[in-house]
Amino acid sequence: MTRIGVLIEEKGGEVKKTHLGALTAARQDRESEVYALLFGNHAEACRGVLQRYGADKIVAIQTLEPNPESFPEVRAVALCFAMDVFRLDALLGVAGQVGKDMLARVASLKGAPLVLDCLDIDFCSGVVKKSHFSGKTTATLRLNVRPWILGIRPNIFPEIVDPRKAEILTYKAPVPTSKRLVIREVKQGSSGGPDVSEANIIISGGRPLGSAENFRILKECASVLGAAVGASRAAVDAGFAAHAMQVGQTGKTVSPRLYIACGISGSVQHFAGMKTAKVVVAVNNDPDAPIFQKCDYGLRGDLFEVVPALTRALGSAQAK
Repeated sequence: MTRIGVLIEEKGGEVKKTHLGALTAARQDRESEVYALLFGNHAEACRGVLQRYGADKIVAIQTLEPNPESFPEVRAVALCFAMDVFRLDALLGVAGQVGKDMLARVASLKGAPLVLDCLDIDFCSGVVKKSHFSGKTTATLRLNVRPWILGIRPNIFPEIVDPRKAEILTYKAPVPTSKRLVIREVKQGSSGGPDVSEANIIISGGRPLGSAENFRILKECASVLGAAVGASRAAVDAGFAAHAMQVGQTGKTVSPRLYIACGISGSVQHFAGMKTAKVVVAVNNDPDAPIFQKCDYGLRGDLFEVVPALTRALGSAQAK
Protein backbone atom coordinates (compact mmCIF):
# COMPACT_ATOMS: atom_id res chain seq x y z
CA MET A 1 0.00 0.00 0.00
CA THR A 2 1.30 3.44 -0.97
CA ARG A 3 1.09 6.08 1.71
CA ILE A 4 0.66 9.59 0.34
CA GLY A 5 0.88 12.72 2.43
CA VAL A 6 -0.94 15.84 1.25
CA LEU A 7 0.23 19.17 2.61
CA ILE A 8 -2.92 21.13 3.45
CA GLU A 9 -3.07 24.90 3.80
CA GLU A 10 -5.91 26.39 5.81
CA LYS A 11 -6.91 29.76 7.17
CA GLY A 12 -9.00 30.13 10.31
CA GLY A 13 -10.08 26.50 10.18
CA GLU A 14 -11.14 26.62 6.52
CA VAL A 15 -9.24 24.51 4.00
CA LYS A 16 -8.11 26.36 0.88
CA LYS A 17 -10.26 25.14 -1.98
CA THR A 18 -7.33 24.45 -4.32
CA HIS A 19 -6.04 21.82 -1.88
CA LEU A 20 -9.11 19.64 -2.30
CA GLY A 21 -7.88 18.84 -5.82
CA ALA A 22 -4.62 17.63 -4.28
CA LEU A 23 -6.62 15.09 -2.27
CA THR A 24 -8.28 13.98 -5.51
CA ALA A 25 -4.86 13.52 -7.11
CA ALA A 26 -3.69 11.42 -4.16
CA ARG A 27 -6.77 9.21 -4.37
CA GLN A 28 -6.20 8.13 -7.99
CA ASP A 29 -4.76 4.85 -6.80
CA ARG A 30 -7.59 3.24 -4.84
CA GLU A 31 -5.07 1.23 -2.81
CA SER A 32 -3.31 4.33 -1.51
CA GLU A 33 -3.72 5.57 2.03
CA VAL A 34 -4.00 9.36 2.14
CA TYR A 35 -2.67 11.44 5.03
CA ALA A 36 -3.73 15.09 5.21
CA LEU A 37 -0.93 17.02 6.94
CA LEU A 38 -1.59 20.40 8.49
CA PHE A 39 -0.07 22.66 11.11
CA GLY A 40 -1.87 24.40 13.94
CA ASN A 41 -4.95 23.59 15.99
CA HIS A 42 -7.66 23.46 13.36
CA ALA A 43 -7.62 19.74 12.56
CA GLU A 44 -11.06 19.17 14.08
CA ALA A 45 -12.53 22.15 12.22
CA CYS A 46 -11.09 20.83 8.94
CA ARG A 47 -12.01 17.19 9.50
CA GLY A 48 -15.40 17.33 7.79
CA VAL A 49 -14.17 18.67 4.46
CA LEU A 50 -10.93 16.67 4.46
CA GLN A 51 -12.61 13.31 4.99
CA ARG A 52 -15.34 14.26 2.52
CA TYR A 53 -12.68 14.60 -0.18
CA GLY A 54 -10.78 11.44 0.61
CA ALA A 55 -8.41 11.81 3.58
CA ASP A 56 -7.95 8.56 5.52
CA LYS A 57 -5.89 10.17 8.28
CA ILE A 58 -5.55 13.77 9.41
CA VAL A 59 -2.21 14.58 10.99
CA ALA A 60 -2.08 17.69 13.15
CA ILE A 61 1.59 18.63 13.30
CA GLN A 62 2.63 20.61 16.36
CA THR A 63 5.97 22.27 17.05
CA LEU A 64 7.51 24.13 19.96
CA GLU A 65 6.82 27.34 18.08
CA PRO A 66 3.23 28.54 18.74
CA ASN A 67 3.08 30.11 15.25
CA PRO A 68 4.90 27.67 12.95
CA GLU A 69 3.77 29.55 9.83
CA SER A 70 6.30 32.22 10.80
CA PHE A 71 9.18 29.74 10.82
CA PRO A 72 9.58 28.03 7.40
CA GLU A 73 12.68 26.09 8.46
CA VAL A 74 10.93 24.65 11.51
CA ARG A 75 7.93 23.65 9.40
CA ALA A 76 10.12 21.94 6.81
CA VAL A 77 12.01 19.89 9.41
CA ALA A 78 8.74 18.96 11.13
CA LEU A 79 7.34 17.75 7.81
CA CYS A 80 10.43 15.60 7.26
CA PHE A 81 10.00 14.01 10.68
CA ALA A 82 6.31 13.40 10.02
CA MET A 83 7.11 11.71 6.70
CA ASP A 84 9.47 9.34 8.51
CA VAL A 85 7.11 8.60 11.41
CA PHE A 86 4.15 7.84 9.15
CA ARG A 87 6.35 6.16 6.51
CA LEU A 88 5.05 8.26 3.64
CA ASP A 89 6.06 7.29 0.11
CA ALA A 90 5.23 10.72 -1.31
CA LEU A 91 4.45 14.26 -0.22
CA LEU A 92 2.00 16.07 -2.44
CA GLY A 93 1.17 19.77 -2.29
CA VAL A 94 -0.15 22.65 -4.34
CA ALA A 95 2.56 24.53 -6.21
CA GLY A 96 1.41 27.92 -4.98
CA GLN A 97 3.48 30.55 -3.22
CA VAL A 98 3.70 28.67 0.09
CA GLY A 99 3.75 25.18 -1.41
CA LYS A 100 6.69 25.78 -3.73
CA ASP A 101 8.80 27.09 -0.88
CA MET A 102 7.93 24.33 1.57
CA LEU A 103 8.15 21.42 -0.85
CA ALA A 104 11.57 22.57 -2.08
CA ARG A 105 12.83 22.79 1.51
CA VAL A 106 11.60 19.29 2.33
CA ALA A 107 13.11 17.82 -0.85
CA SER A 108 16.46 19.42 -0.05
CA LEU A 109 16.47 18.13 3.54
CA LYS A 110 15.56 14.59 2.49
CA GLY A 111 17.63 14.48 -0.68
CA ALA A 112 14.44 13.45 -2.46
CA PRO A 113 13.32 14.03 -6.07
CA LEU A 114 11.24 17.18 -6.50
CA VAL A 115 8.84 17.92 -9.36
CA LEU A 116 6.80 21.12 -9.34
CA ASP A 117 3.94 22.24 -11.59
CA CYS A 118 2.78 18.67 -12.19
CA LEU A 119 -0.06 18.21 -14.67
CA ASP A 120 -0.52 14.47 -14.15
CA ILE A 121 0.70 11.85 -11.66
CA ASP A 122 0.66 8.06 -11.78
CA PHE A 123 1.59 6.81 -8.34
CA CYS A 124 1.61 3.17 -9.43
CA SER A 125 4.34 3.64 -12.03
CA GLY A 126 6.05 6.67 -10.53
CA VAL A 127 5.50 8.68 -13.71
CA VAL A 128 4.68 12.39 -13.58
CA LYS A 129 4.07 14.93 -16.32
CA LYS A 130 4.87 18.63 -16.16
CA SER A 131 4.88 21.58 -18.47
CA HIS A 132 8.18 22.70 -20.02
CA PHE A 133 9.26 25.64 -22.15
CA SER A 134 6.22 27.79 -21.31
CA GLY A 135 3.77 25.09 -22.24
CA LYS A 136 5.30 24.29 -25.63
CA THR A 137 6.01 20.73 -24.55
CA THR A 138 5.23 18.32 -21.73
CA ALA A 139 7.99 16.41 -19.95
CA THR A 140 7.31 12.85 -18.79
CA LEU A 141 9.49 11.88 -15.83
CA ARG A 142 9.89 8.55 -14.06
CA LEU A 143 10.86 8.76 -10.39
CA ASN A 144 12.90 5.82 -9.16
CA VAL A 145 13.72 6.90 -5.61
CA ARG A 146 11.20 7.44 -2.82
CA PRO A 147 9.87 9.50 -1.19
CA TRP A 148 8.64 11.71 -4.02
CA ILE A 149 8.03 15.41 -3.41
CA LEU A 150 5.43 16.69 -5.85
CA GLY A 151 3.74 20.03 -6.37
CA ILE A 152 0.67 20.08 -8.59
CA ARG A 153 -0.45 23.09 -10.60
CA PRO A 154 -3.36 24.78 -8.78
CA ASN A 155 -6.81 23.76 -10.08
CA ILE A 156 -5.41 21.17 -12.51
CA PHE A 157 -7.18 18.35 -10.66
CA PRO A 158 -10.93 18.69 -9.94
CA GLU A 159 -12.30 18.37 -6.42
CA ILE A 160 -14.09 15.01 -6.36
CA VAL A 161 -16.07 13.92 -3.32
CA ASP A 162 -14.83 10.55 -2.03
CA PRO A 163 -16.01 10.21 1.60
CA ARG A 164 -13.86 8.50 4.22
CA LYS A 165 -13.97 8.16 7.99
CA ALA A 166 -10.81 10.02 8.97
CA GLU A 167 -9.22 9.93 12.38
CA ILE A 168 -7.12 12.78 13.74
CA LEU A 169 -3.56 11.99 14.75
CA THR A 170 -1.60 14.57 16.72
CA TYR A 171 2.12 14.56 16.04
CA LYS A 172 4.46 16.64 18.19
CA ALA A 173 7.56 17.11 16.09
CA PRO A 174 10.83 17.13 18.08
CA VAL A 175 12.14 20.14 16.23
CA PRO A 176 14.28 22.71 18.09
CA THR A 177 13.28 26.32 17.77
CA SER A 178 15.13 28.36 15.17
CA LYS A 179 15.23 32.12 14.73
CA ARG A 180 17.50 32.02 11.69
CA LEU A 181 14.57 32.79 9.39
CA VAL A 182 11.44 34.44 10.75
CA ILE A 183 8.47 35.84 8.81
CA ARG A 184 7.56 38.99 10.73
CA GLU A 185 4.73 40.25 8.57
CA VAL A 186 2.85 39.39 5.40
CA LYS A 187 1.55 42.41 3.51
CA GLN A 188 -1.24 42.30 0.97
CA GLY A 189 0.06 43.13 -2.50
CA SER A 190 -1.17 46.18 -4.34
CA SER A 191 -3.31 43.98 -6.58
CA GLY A 192 -5.65 43.13 -3.72
CA GLY A 193 -8.12 40.27 -3.97
CA PRO A 194 -7.33 36.57 -4.41
CA ASP A 195 -4.05 35.26 -5.81
CA VAL A 196 -4.51 34.62 -9.54
CA SER A 197 -2.44 31.42 -9.39
CA GLU A 198 -5.05 29.75 -7.17
CA ALA A 199 -8.29 31.38 -8.35
CA ASN A 200 -11.13 29.40 -9.94
CA ILE A 201 -12.23 32.40 -11.99
CA ILE A 202 -9.97 35.09 -13.43
CA ILE A 203 -10.83 38.20 -15.40
CA SER A 204 -7.73 39.73 -17.01
CA GLY A 205 -7.08 43.00 -18.77
CA GLY A 206 -4.59 44.12 -21.37
CA ARG A 207 -2.96 47.38 -22.42
CA PRO A 208 -6.15 48.72 -24.10
CA LEU A 209 -7.55 49.41 -20.62
CA GLY A 210 -5.35 52.50 -20.78
CA SER A 211 -4.74 53.16 -17.08
CA ALA A 212 -4.62 51.65 -13.62
CA GLU A 213 -7.84 53.50 -12.81
CA ASN A 214 -9.67 51.73 -15.62
CA PHE A 215 -8.87 48.35 -14.06
CA ARG A 216 -11.66 49.16 -11.61
CA ILE A 217 -14.22 47.92 -14.16
CA LEU A 218 -12.55 44.51 -14.02
CA LYS A 219 -12.41 44.62 -10.22
CA GLU A 220 -16.12 45.46 -10.05
CA CYS A 221 -16.92 42.50 -12.27
CA ALA A 222 -14.57 40.28 -10.28
CA SER A 223 -16.32 41.17 -7.02
CA VAL A 224 -19.62 39.95 -8.47
CA LEU A 225 -18.06 36.81 -9.97
CA GLY A 226 -15.91 36.00 -6.94
CA ALA A 227 -12.93 36.18 -9.28
CA ALA A 228 -9.32 37.31 -9.19
CA VAL A 229 -8.11 40.10 -11.47
CA GLY A 230 -5.19 39.36 -13.79
CA ALA A 231 -3.24 41.34 -16.35
CA SER A 232 -1.13 40.89 -19.45
CA ARG A 233 2.56 41.76 -19.48
CA ALA A 234 1.85 44.81 -21.62
CA ALA A 235 -0.54 46.15 -18.97
CA VAL A 236 1.97 45.48 -16.20
CA ASP A 237 4.87 47.04 -18.12
CA ALA A 238 2.72 50.13 -18.73
CA GLY A 239 2.19 50.47 -14.98
CA PHE A 240 -1.53 49.72 -15.10
CA ALA A 241 -1.33 46.62 -12.86
CA ALA A 242 0.95 45.06 -10.26
CA HIS A 243 3.37 42.33 -11.32
CA ALA A 244 1.59 39.95 -8.92
CA MET A 245 -1.38 40.11 -11.31
CA GLN A 246 0.61 39.19 -14.43
CA VAL A 247 -0.41 36.03 -16.25
CA GLY A 248 1.89 34.54 -18.87
CA GLN A 249 5.35 33.25 -19.62
CA THR A 250 7.07 35.84 -17.42
CA GLY A 251 4.20 36.00 -14.94
CA LYS A 252 2.06 33.35 -13.28
CA THR A 253 0.74 30.13 -14.74
CA VAL A 254 -2.95 29.65 -13.99
CA SER A 255 -5.54 26.92 -14.47
CA PRO A 256 -8.90 28.44 -13.56
CA ARG A 257 -12.25 27.00 -14.47
CA LEU A 258 -13.07 30.24 -16.26
CA TYR A 259 -10.65 32.76 -17.78
CA ILE A 260 -12.05 36.01 -19.22
CA ALA A 261 -9.52 37.92 -21.35
CA CYS A 262 -10.46 41.55 -21.91
CA GLY A 263 -8.50 43.56 -24.45
CA ILE A 264 -5.79 40.88 -24.61
CA SER A 265 -4.49 40.02 -28.07
CA GLY A 266 -3.55 36.43 -27.19
CA SER A 267 0.20 36.38 -27.73
CA VAL A 268 2.07 33.10 -27.39
CA GLN A 269 3.66 34.37 -24.19
CA HIS A 270 0.32 35.17 -22.55
CA PHE A 271 -1.34 31.99 -23.79
CA ALA A 272 1.45 29.94 -22.21
CA GLY A 273 0.29 31.11 -18.79
CA MET A 274 -3.42 30.29 -19.16
CA LYS A 275 -3.67 27.52 -21.77
CA THR A 276 -4.83 24.97 -19.17
CA ALA A 277 -7.88 27.07 -18.23
CA LYS A 278 -11.03 24.96 -18.57
CA VAL A 279 -13.06 27.65 -20.39
CA VAL A 280 -11.65 30.79 -22.05
CA VAL A 281 -13.84 33.77 -22.94
CA ALA A 282 -12.35 36.60 -25.02
CA VAL A 283 -13.58 40.18 -25.30
CA ASN A 284 -11.82 42.18 -28.01
CA ASN A 285 -12.78 44.72 -30.66
CA ASP A 286 -10.17 43.41 -33.12
CA PRO A 287 -11.68 40.57 -35.19
CA ASP A 288 -8.18 39.40 -36.14
CA ALA A 289 -6.87 39.14 -32.59
CA PRO A 290 -5.14 35.74 -32.08
CA ILE A 291 -7.11 35.22 -28.86
CA PHE A 292 -10.19 34.42 -30.94
CA GLN A 293 -8.39 31.34 -32.30
CA LYS A 294 -7.66 30.10 -28.78
CA CYS A 295 -10.87 30.77 -26.88
CA ASP A 296 -14.03 28.76 -26.29
CA TYR A 297 -16.27 31.82 -26.56
CA GLY A 298 -15.40 35.08 -28.28
CA LEU A 299 -17.18 38.42 -28.13
CA ARG A 300 -16.21 41.18 -30.55
CA GLY A 301 -16.89 44.44 -28.79
CA ASP A 302 -15.60 47.33 -26.72
CA LEU A 303 -14.52 46.04 -23.31
CA PHE A 304 -15.57 49.37 -21.74
CA GLU A 305 -19.13 48.52 -22.78
CA VAL A 306 -19.10 44.75 -22.49
CA VAL A 307 -17.58 44.35 -19.02
CA PRO A 308 -19.87 46.85 -17.21
CA ALA A 309 -22.88 45.27 -18.96
CA LEU A 310 -21.71 41.85 -17.77
CA THR A 311 -21.31 43.18 -14.22
CA ARG A 312 -24.85 44.61 -14.25
CA ALA A 313 -26.32 41.41 -15.66
CA LEU A 314 -24.58 39.25 -13.09
CA GLY A 315 -25.61 41.59 -10.27
CA SER A 316 -29.24 41.49 -11.40
CA ALA A 317 -29.17 37.70 -11.63
CA GLN A 318 -27.77 37.43 -8.12
CA ALA A 319 -30.39 39.84 -6.77
CA LYS A 320 -33.14 37.61 -8.11
